[in-house]
Amino acid sequence: MQTIIINKNFIKETAKKKEVENDAFRSFMKNMDGDMLDKTVQQLNETIAPQIDCTACGACCSHLMINVTVEECERLSAHLNIDAATFKQQYIEESLQGKMIINTIPCHFLEEKKCTVYAERFEECREFPHLHKSNFKGRLFGTLVHYALCPIIFNVIEELKLKIGFKDAGFANKVND
Repeated sequence: MQTIIINKNFIKETAKKKEVENDAFRSFMKNMDGDMLDKTVQQLNETIAPQIDCTACGACCSHLMINVTVEECERLSAHLNIDAATFKQQYIEESLQGKMIINTIPCHFLEEKKCTVYAERFEECREFPHLHKSNFKGRLFGTLVHYALCPIIFNVIEELKLKIGFKDAGFANKVND
């Protein structure tokens, strides 16, 4: 296992340098067994995620658009002791189709890199970076979108490149030359 990298500036700079490599990585993975990938990513996530303190980062809360359900609005409004209509007016933007998202980035509830409503946070916040879920291969594009943002994703992807033989196959060297 490589050293865990948490420096956000280093991750962001490295992500720019590895854009071509990551495109090649996506192509390399197209023919891989999805179940094997899921198992490998989940194992890496279980090892790497506990080593990273998300409250020292807060990047996801500073950059992501979060989808919200009616139930979450009701639960969080109750937690904040305001009615659901007031909550929606203050914190939610609704599309013409009725889809709801948090209405500002960074999130209203982010304070000093920490969620002020952590126990009641939205499901998408609880689930991010989604590396514990199945169908990693189907979500790879979205995961790589957040590669420069999230230290967990960055470290899991870099370790995955080694585990599945991408680096050994010489693909990374070819695209970085």
